[in-house]
Amino acid sequence: MSKHRRPDGVDPVLRTRARRRALQAVYAWQLSGATARDIVTQFAHEQAREIADLAYFEDLVHGVDTHRAELDAALAPFLDRGIDEVDPIERAALRIAAYEFAHRQDVPYRVVINEALESVKRFGSEHGHTYVNGVLDHAAAALRGVEVQASRK
Repeated sequence: MSKHRRPDGVDPVLRTRARRRALQAVYAWQLSGATARDIVTQFAHEQAREIADLAYFEDLVHGVDTHRAELDAALAPFLDRGIDEVDPIERAALRIAAYEFAHRQDVPYRVVINEALESVKRFGSEHGHTYVNGVLDHAAAALRGVEVQASRK
């Protein structure tokens, strides 16, 4: 366990690891055609050994799977191409972030954006984080408008 645990019991280091693994799992799910359940089972075994927030990992992957159409529709106005034409790593990061914006109100929108950018910098193309940042800035304003406006005051 990390010594950075917040008062609400959340360990941000373990959450970051869970998001990174979720990005890899959603990426694999998008490309393989396997079910999200199969991907979670495969990754969860590895996840447990890497000391991450397993429950959060599972929530992200299953949430993206369950709400994919809703998430893709929420992202569509901010994309310059169809969601299926977006690089698979960037698409996975966008879907996870959109899920967190819409269904994980406990996570501040700035944390969602930062975590997505860091994951894309680590796993994506050289300038992929720039594209993801632009899309998520607009998506945050649409999905978390009150929070975004409050932070700008």
